[in-house]
Amino acid sequence: MNEEVQKRIITIMSTALASLLASKLADVLLDEPEERGVRDDVKEAMLKAGFSLVATIIASFVIRNVVSRRWGN
Repeated sequence: MNEEVQKRIITIMSTALASLLASKLADVLLDEPEERGVRDDVKEAMLKAGFSLVATIIASFVIRNVVSRRWGN
């Protein structure tokens, strides 16, 4: 599997994983006030950014260490 394909798969996997985790856990971790303010938006953005970072690391590990070994790279 070449580098370009690996990068595309990592991007797709990390986006899907981050989206899934962020949407499920944001409701649990963040209290929804009656009226949202800038502070609430910042909390949500930081949470989503954190999930995106973790998802990218997980996807990268899976593609570069698990899948690549299977394909013989």
